[in-house]
Amino acid sequence: MKVATYNVNGVNGRLPVLLDWLAQSQPDIVCLQELKAPQEKFPEAAIRDAGYGAIWLGQKSWNGVAILARGERPVETRRGLPGEPDAAHSRYIEATVNGLLIGCIYLPNGNPAPGPKFDYKLSWFDALIAYAASLLARDLPVILAGDFNVMPTDLDVYKPERWVDDALFRPEVRDAFQRLVSQGWTDAVRALHPGERIYTFWDYFRNAFGRNAGLRIDHLLLSPAVATRLVAAGVDTDVRAKEKTSDHAPTWAKLADSP
Repeated sequence: MKVATYNVNGVNGRLPVLLDWLAQSQPDIVCLQELKAPQEKFPEAAIRDAGYGAIWLGQKSWNGVAILARGERPVETRRGLPGEPDAAHSRYIEATVNGLLIGCIYLPNGNPAPGPKFDYKLSWFDALIAYAASLLARDLPVILAGDFNVMPTDLDVYKPERWVDDALFRPEVRDAFQRLVSQGWTDAVRALHPGERIYTFWDYFRNAFGRNAGLRIDHLLLSPAVATRLVAAGVDTDVRAKEKTSDHAPTWAKLADSP
């Protein structure tokens, strides 16, 4: 089984790239972020014609998350996080697919930092940490996937010294990510590629992709019951090279049928 996360940066404007990637990669489960489309404007018919059922939580112009499942419709279990600081923002959706509980996350950016947006990010992170702990306490097979807007270590950013004051790399944010992972989650990409510089995002400016000046901010976190099934993980960087593409690339993990 292949599970992927992809910040599409506008699902309608990037739809041809998304459909092409779905056809080529054929992931079984996909978490999408930054739909930038209201609920009624999600391209459900095109996604269905590509062979995927979908649930989504839209928001006009901003945010938005969705879960796709190949050959079936995800069974929705939650919209929004318990205790999240602003429920008007579409940042979390959850469903069961093929025996897995999938949480799709679009964590706030938080810039400029310090400031109200950064405080909001930390509050949202705290809500996620609390809810993630409750999922682990139930001993469920869970994957939390999405754009976390955090580079966990120096290895996850091309020039760490340039990002020390950014909301994606400040110590408070990296500490929050570490508190989350230390509950017992496995960072799929880093678990299988512990020493490699692997990026999932490259800015549109200053030829960032051509220079490989990237960031790793898209993550798949696996609960213990799922982590024992992990056999491969990576990033489809070729998708970032396409015309009219997102500034993110799809990030994925492959799971065996059993531990």
